[in-house]
Amino acid sequence: MNRTKGDEEEYWNSSKFKAFTFDDEDDELSQLKESKRAVNSLRDFVDDDDDDDLERVSWSGEPVGSISWSIRETAGNSGSTHEGREQLKSRNSFSSYAQLPKPTSTYSLSSFFRGRTRPGSFQSLSDALSDTPAKSYAPELGRSKGEYRDYSNDWSPSDTVRRLRKGKVCSLERFRSLQDKLQLLEEAVSMHDGNVITAVLIFLKRTLSKEILFRELEVRQVALRHLIHFLKEIGDQKLLLDLFRFLDRTEELALSHYREHLNIQDPDKRKEFLKTCVGLPFSAEDSAHIQDHYTLLERQIIIEANDRHLELAGQTEIFRKHPRKASILNMPLVTTLFYSCFYHYTEAEGTFSSPVNLKKTFKIPDKQYVLTALAARAKLRAWNDVDALFTTKNWLGYTKKRAPIGFHRVVEILHKNNAPVQILQEYVNLVEDVDTKLNLATKFKCHDVVIDTYRDLKDRQQLLAYRSKVDKGSAEEEEIDALLSSSQIRWKN
Repeated sequence: MNRTKGDEEEYWNSSKFKAFTFDDEDDELSQLKESKRAVNSLRDFVDDDDDDDLERVSWSGEPVGSISWSIRETAGNSGSTHEGREQLKSRNSFSSYAQLPKPTSTYSLSSFFRGRTRPGSFQSLSDALSDTPAKSYAPELGRSKGEYRDYSNDWSPSDTVRRLRKGKVCSLERFRSLQDKLQLLEEAVSMHDGNVITAVLIFLKRTLSKEILFRELEVRQVALRHLIHFLKEIGDQKLLLDLFRFLDRTEELALSHYREHLNIQDPDKRKEFLKTCVGLPFSAEDSAHIQDHYTLLERQIIIEANDRHLELAGQTEIFRKHPRKASILNMPLVTTLFYSCFYHYTEAEGTFSSPVNLKKTFKIPDKQYVLTALAARAKLRAWNDVDALFTTKNWLGYTKKRAPIGFHRVVEILHKNNAPVQILQEYVNLVEDVDTKLNLATKFKCHDVVIDTYRDLKDRQQLLAYRSKVDKGSAEEEEIDALLSSSQIRWKN
């Protein structure tokens, strides 16, 4: 509609135009008021500090407060500060809204809130107003100008590192040349702050090629160690392997490759992977461990398949009385030995599940073997097996009990597995140190051992003191009284 200036003044000042009614849908003034209220409500929606789940955006569609938005706003305001203030003041006035170009139904506020355009020819509000300067419609920010300078000023590498150390916002994107990036890294290293060094390394990892990054870090050992540790922490195995290949660290490369077996869950696939690790350039000691790991898993797969079959069949007594609580797969060697001593103790040495076979194959020391076998057989209360474990014969045929782990440890394990007092007393008596023997006998109430020891020591006072610790009228009390009244013992005191 074309009007002269006079017609427009008459149009706006005339009283013939009524307030908005539901029946008057074509009233342009009513539509303009509704548009003003919608825009005001949009600004309230953007400025609502209590709603943390909603991202705040400018009319251009960029997040309010983002680096690119703040830089553009700062740059725009520096050129025409006074003009911008006048526009912001006039934005709340009625006349400023009247001068906005009125698009012909090409956008929807609801679609703008949802972040998507309507089907067909409808477009977003930010697209509809793209021809108008963005800063004229951007909402005001409650930020100081000093915060804008954090994004836009040209900080030197040393200043940047100091700001990073203080936890301030600082963009590293302005360092584009290789020389600037390396200077930034050297400043971070000289600051001796691991967090800052790691932050700079992440930036270099993202902006430099692998070849350049590796070449420069090779002569910067501090930064190199930080990068290796960081790659291990985040699990970037591929880049770590590439780095070790570049540095020609063959042993570390092999160990890093071996570590990948932890990510393989299937036992057969893990076994095949470990087989490929056997020939890698490990040290002599590590090579032996890798071979043992492969052999152990191979044995475990065989034992697991056989025992699962026996358990399901239900014809083996040990599996009926003591059902398995877990699979043997991927268990440590000591756990596998305990399992074997528990379920397969009497098997012949030629079988894979035999404890003796495991001991010889993996060169398990005598102390470890006896300790594990004792724990397994005591748990089953197989006291004959425990006795046989410590009984040896000499070349003359005489038997003797010997414990490579010490009989005091044998007593502790037997008591933990609720061994009878008679069994405990037998092994407490085998403890050579007198004080240790008396402490164990007193602790586990092996009265006969205590009484006999004080008798052999001819210590009347200790025997008299121990008399108060036994039950009244018990056989032990009667035995102590008989010893104290005996004239055949020459007491020391």
